[in-house]
Amino acid sequence: MGAMEGLLALALVLNAVVVCNGGSSSLFTRKTEKTVDMPLDSDVFSVPPGYNAPQQVHITQGDLVGRGMIVSWVTMDEPGSSAVRYWSENSGEKKIAEGKIVTYRFFNYSSGFIHHTTIRHLEYNTKYYYEVGLGNTTRQFWFVTPPEIGPDVPYTFGLIGDLGQSFDSNLTLSHYELSPKKGQTVLFLGDLSYADQYENHDNVRWDTWGRFTERSVAYQPWIWTAGNHELDNYPEIGVTVPFKPYSHRYHVPYKASQSTSPFWYSIKRASAHIIVLSSYSAYGKYTPQYRWLEQELPKVNRTETPWLIVLMHAPWYNSYNYHYMEGETMRVMFETWFVEYKVDVVFAGHVHAYERSERVSNIAYNVVNGICTPVKDQSAPVYITVGDGGNLEGLATNMTEPQPEYSAYREASFGHAMFSIKNRTHAHYSWNRNHDGIAVEADSVWFFNRYWHPVDDSTVHE
Repeated sequence: MGAMEGLLALALVLNAVVVCNGGSSSLFTRKTEKTVDMPLDSDVFSVPPGYNAPQQVHITQGDLVGRGMIVSWVTMDEPGSSAVRYWSENSGEKKIAEGKIVTYRFFNYSSGFIHHTTIRHLEYNTKYYYEVGLGNTTRQFWFVTPPEIGPDVPYTFGLIGDLGQSFDSNLTLSHYELSPKKGQTVLFLGDLSYADQYENHDNVRWDTWGRFTERSVAYQPWIWTAGNHELDNYPEIGVTVPFKPYSHRYHVPYKASQSTSPFWYSIKRASAHIIVLSSYSAYGKYTPQYRWLEQELPKVNRTETPWLIVLMHAPWYNSYNYHYMEGETMRVMFETWFVEYKVDVVFAGHVHAYERSERVSNIAYNVVNGICTPVKDQSAPVYITVGDGGNLEGLATNMTEPQPEYSAYREASFGHAMFSIKNRTHAHYSWNRNHDGIAVEADSVWFFNRYWHPVDDSTVHE
């Protein structure tokens, strides 16, 4: 066989591999072992020294466009001051922002004094230092504001979901912190502390989780999505208000996007418009969430923010036998809008594993035609499940077989993901499993923007 014939034969073989591949389930085999919570005396949960020292410090975006920051923390001994002293790296001028204090009771638990203070009118792309605990034990942290909003502004988001406070959770957070890609903001996909998994929804676990995550979320904003473990609804012990611990501890700028609830809202950051939805709030026709999303999607300016990202907790496309079809009713309500407005990517959690879809839609069905099979649709988003933070419930390992055509890649491992926007047309996405080195990408793909560069970016071809 000549050289040309050999190359031709090789090309045919490689093409056959691509043609026959209808999506892949990872061959990686994770050692079967129980997910174990870290003991409460672990260093990651340690209380900072000093009288009434601020703890559980966390920040999130405080306005629509990235010039505000909500700073939150807890004091245990007394209320103390809710003021935040802050100054830019390039200026010695220190300013003060005043906040407010909230508390709550949950069965036999009384919270500490929860502080929320919004800093406004920050400069873009600037490093700020801030201090909390003024008057008693003062602690200092810093953050960097995003670049000014624009179509070609590069920015890197981390993706974490269903984290909990196990040894695997700690590994996930460590991998994210040490990633060479350096995420600038975390898009958190719901299920934070898993306090509801303990007797009487032990709210001490909210405090330990806040101290555990402080090492990241005190320095860069985490954008919050509410999951089912945030519901904390327990009528048997007299708790009938859903989301009570979560809504007191984690504030978001929902009013800035004309939302009437903190469980669904939107922000703009760099070149992305991010919409957060609530899988566990009403979303049927005429409900507040439905009406808000109906009004929000036409506001998205793809010339200003080309990348349209949606966050939710329960995935719409899920080929694991865990939480199967839980997102179906929301999909029926909203999927047509996602296709119409060309959402680039939808990130979800809930299923404790990893999965990435192709661009598909299932919007042709009506009660007359009976068409109910997802089809490839280049106007549809990619659906990605990153519910693999490491919580004590363990991994979802039971996959449906055969693997559906819409499922491009799936794996039952703990990990985190990165979405790195390069410009208005290209973004690089990667997922890292905990059991590899921090620079190893177990799954990666280039995204082509649906508005500016809507070419086929499928990774599985027929």
